Amino acid sequence: MIPYPHWLNTGDNAWQLVAATLVGLMSLPGLAVLYGGLVQKKWAVNTMLMAFTGFCLVLLVWVLWGYNMGFGQPWTTGTGLIHNFIGHPRTVLSALGEQSRAQIPLVTPPQSSGSPALNFPAATLVYFQFVFAAITPLLFLGSVLGRMSFKAWLVFVPLWSTFVYSVNAFLVWGGGYWGAKGALDFSGGYVIHLAAGTSGFVAAWVIGPRLARDRAHGVPNNLPLVAVGAGILWLGWNGFNGGDPYFAGADAAAAVLNTNLATAAALMMWLFWDMFASRQRKPTLLGAVNGMIVGLVAITPAAGFVNGAGALLLGAIASSIVWVAWNYLPRVRPFSKVDDAMGVVYTHGIAGLAGGLLVGIFADPTVIEYIGQGKTASFSGSGLLYGSHSLHQLKIQAGAALTIIVWDAVITFVLLKLIGLVIPLRLTPEELETGDLAVHDEEAYPSPTGAERLLPRESYATGVGVPSALAASEGAMPSSLLAETRTEGGV
Repeated sequence: MIPYPHWLNTGDNAWQLVAATLVGLMSLPGLAVLYGGLVQKKWAVNTMLMAFTGFCLVLLVWVLWGYNMGFGQPWTTGTGLIHNFIGHPRTVLSALGEQSRAQIPLVTPPQSSGSPALNFPAATLVYFQFVFAAITPLLFLGSVLGRMSFKAWLVFVPLWSTFVYSVNAFLVWGGGYWGAKGALDFSGGYVIHLAAGTSGFVAAWVIGPRLARDRAHGVPNNLPLVAVGAGILWLGWNGFNGGDPYFAGADAAAAVLNTNLATAAALMMWLFWDMFASRQRKPTLLGAVNGMIVGLVAITPAAGFVNGAGALLLGAIASSIVWVAWNYLPRVRPFSKVDDAMGVVYTHGIAGLAGGLLVGIFADPTVIEYIGQGKTASFSGSGLLYGSHSLHQLKIQAGAALTIIVWDAVITFVLLKLIGLVIPLRLTPEELETGDLAVHDEEAYPSPTGAERLLPRESYATGVGVPSALAASEGAMPSSLLAETRTEGGV
């Protein structure tokens, strides 16, 4: 008896499982505690529960039909965008579906030679790609916090994962139209972050803004928790980008180092702009978190295609672009009319777009992802700075980005409108006023006296009978600080 089939490489398999777990930790607890610390305390429970349920719902969708829609056989045969748009939905729950050799039909042997044959079982690939699928709706959750109906969220996540994320994944990673054209998205700058920014912005517009009082008092309830969540995201990103070559090789190591270089450069650049160009002229933790996120997002499509110098430049440039957008775009339409609670359209949407386009400039052809043998050339990317004298790669990058923006915006709008015909998308005014106690009968920071627990349940929904001290403490802050407050963190 032997423990492994002949094709299984234990190092590759172990790394993919570890990398997937790191990415999973970015969602739970990373995003859950990050968002939970950024929102007002009355929305902390709602925020964390939406993160946990979203994670669960995507896993169920993924194994029942979503994985094969993103990484399986194409639903139709032929060429062109229509034929290379989506995979055929099937489950992956059988013994063969879990223990057979992993394969992406349009990318890996024996049906294709786009990459080397994978050296781990299908279950590893299914789980690795699941954690990417799961974090995407959790990212755009930040756009609609503090007003989206929990019931509508439970319906929206499976539908969005099916009709939006799976399409994005197939188009770029599953060998679909843009993947076949040569679009470079190493680990999800387009598939995940541009998608999250686009869908989050549309969802925030459709559902409407938070209460005016909540927007005015939109300060984080727990900055240490924000720091913990941000730190988990940063280190978890080593699995996010380090796992995407699918092999524990040199390119994985380069991707990990590049991820940290770009993030460090972006964080410091954001703080530089805050200290010398902002109205306050002061460094802030929330500004540092914004810069960190921008660096992580921007390097994601490029991590395994650029060298270290390119990673540093990419992080600094993307951070500068997003800082300007963050500080000036809210003054113009449509950004001025949409309440994106965490600024997801900036730190994920614009950052992901910037990173994806900058790949067409900084991709270094000597950074090899897969080593060629015989007459087969090595696989790498080539940007304008390294002998690519035309705008070909930039055009490909722009085309893929435009497709994702348009598709995701339209389908997100349609899905929300259809759901709204059956389930209210927005919480009631009473629930918006009260928060977690009205929606979940729980709160993150119960009063030490427990006095509010003695009130009739209906008083939580109406506000009648709530002690004035408790009401005043919710979101209260000195007027001098309120004048300096902008949006909540922006992740």
